[in-house]
Amino acid sequence: MTGRERGDRRVDRNRDNHTDGKDLLARRFEADRGHLRAVAYRMLGSLSEAEDAVQEAWFKLNRSDVGAVENLSGWLTTVVGRVCLDMLRSRGSRREDPLEYYVPDPVVRVADTTDPEHAAEVTESVGLALLVVLETLGPAERLAFVLHDMFAVSFDEIARIVDRTPAATRQLASRARRRVQDATPAPGPDARRQREIADAFLTASQGGDFEGLLAVLDPDVVLRADGGRTLAAVSKVVRGAEAVISQALMYARFRQAALPVVVNGAPAFVAVVEGRPTVLMSFTIAGDRIVELQILADPERLAALDLSEEDLARATF
Repeated sequence: MTGRERGDRRVDRNRDNHTDGKDLLARRFEADRGHLRAVAYRMLGSLSEAEDAVQEAWFKLNRSDVGAVENLSGWLTTVVGRVCLDMLRSRGSRREDPLEYYVPDPVVRVADTTDPEHAAEVTESVGLALLVVLETLGPAERLAFVLHDMFAVSFDEIARIVDRTPAATRQLASRARRRVQDATPAPGPDARRQREIADAFLTASQGGDFEGLLAVLDPDVVLRADGGRTLAAVSKVVRGAEAVISQALMYARFRQAALPVVVNGAPAFVAVVEGRPTVLMSFTIAGDRIVELQILADPERLAALDLSEEDLARATF
């Protein structure tokens, strides 16, 4: 064998080792993708931006030497956190939509009460009501709360992301925690009971049953409607049971075909007209009363819901 042939073999082996290493990193990243998406979604409240943040983490992984990293999952979590922090800061400087009636991107699944994983989904999902509260936090506060309280990242690691001391980072999380606790509704009943209450609301609203609606609405219920830029005129916040009941036009489309779904672990309905989703209504329930109604009427975001034609065809009158 000539020296050139031996050199070619060494090059081939190095290329194979490099390829194997890239393949291993790709498999490791895919194993963590769901976790990273969960971190980014809680940080951003946007499914598309969460995907962008996860993709940016993949690019950073490919550009970095992680051979000495002992905990790659932890490393990726902090990378996603840093990317999300930058995105939140950039968003804050250019945001045009008022936060008052903003409804975060929903994670939608067709309701199936026979699914044994349904109860787990309810407890493991982050509700829209909590995401609304998280939107009111500053970027560094949100990062500290999400990473520490939801994903058990240490304050030492978070401090390096926000460029603060661990003590100052602990204070960020503490302030955020107080605001979340003050604004987040109490836990609701089990999933089956929540669906019963949501069904009762829909039946009463379809039948114009004022007393039936009063029976399931908390006196201080809040309705938040988000029509996006296309239907900005319908965007509003309504407070109080009687005021919410008076919003009859909000529920008019649900007198047609309605598809029961689960949104971020909570009961919800999608109004379906000519095979298209036109309104999404999600419920936050505490005790035996509805304390929040989140209504998404933004055509662009509704069109992006993870619902197939077969799913939408299951809507009933």
